[in-house]
Amino acid sequence: MRRILKWTGIILLIIIAGLYITVEARQDLKFEAPYPAVKTSMDSAVIARGKKLVFGPAHCANCHVPAAMAAAVLRGEEVALTGGNEFALPIGKLYSKNLTPHETGIGGMTDGEIARALRYGVNAKGNALLDFMPFHNTSDDDLVAIISYLRSQPPVKSEVPRHEFNLLGKAVKAFLIKPVGPSGPVLQSIQPDTTAEYGQYLANSVANCRGCHTNRDLMTGAFTGEDYAGGLKFEMPTDSGMYSLTTPNLTPHETGRIKGWTQEQFIERFRIGAVIKESHMPWGPFSRMSDDELKAIYKFLQTVKPVKNIVQPGLVKEKE
Repeated sequence: MRRILKWTGIILLIIIAGLYITVEARQDLKFEAPYPAVKTSMDSAVIARGKKLVFGPAHCANCHVPAAMAAAVLRGEEVALTGGNEFALPIGKLYSKNLTPHETGIGGMTDGEIARALRYGVNAKGNALLDFMPFHNTSDDDLVAIISYLRSQPPVKSEVPRHEFNLLGKAVKAFLIKPVGPSGPVLQSIQPDTTAEYGQYLANSVANCRGCHTNRDLMTGAFTGEDYAGGLKFEMPTDSGMYSLTTPNLTPHETGRIKGWTQEQFIERFRIGAVIKESHMPWGPFSRMSDDELKAIYKFLQTVKPVKNIVQPGLVKEKE
């Protein structure tokens, strides 16, 4: 019996050691992805469009600023996109990048490298990025506008910490994180209007409404629930214990949060802003969206598949 236990232990140690070595060896995997044919424009109208997207529906400031600037972002202010915001996830601590044209930010990246990161989830070194940015199907013209605005900012030195993956995070990175590209043909351009079609483009390819209002795996970013049915839980430690917020169901089902809302009520909700201060909803940037943009999103949400999903509203104290 002792001999059996001894060899069982040795075999287990060999397996664990082999797995550890394999995980460590796969931490710098390289992937191929095309470089979108986009080039920075100096046209003031293009830059203005990019600024509108960056500080409006694309809500870049919601992640790419230090935590100390969160209140300014919530007020809808324009702030320097210097990164450094820490996200504590099950896989470790991740930090948003500096998006200013300083060498500590995007200053050393080509237009193609920035565009590839946004559209295909592959960084300048060829590593796959976690799929938390919604720009895979952003039109070429809007991608040009966003990058052109980012290039036009004053450069700010901001050395952001490297991601700190825990053991689980390293395993996820080694085996599960892969590039995610467009879900179909990418538009060259799209004309802003108040149609459901434009609302779908804004919600899915710019504002990332689907990214939060659809349940997903926070380790890999993979979607696990029905589109727009809500259910994605964000947990927040506080002095009073652990609380959570779960994203609401936005489908036109009876259990949907906005079922029965008029277009005017929908727009007014965005003008009110944050009601729950802990909310992850980018109310500040979204408050800058025009009535026409919000009309388009409202119309689109009326067209999505109705899904029964009852989500408890508000801030909920987790059971200890």
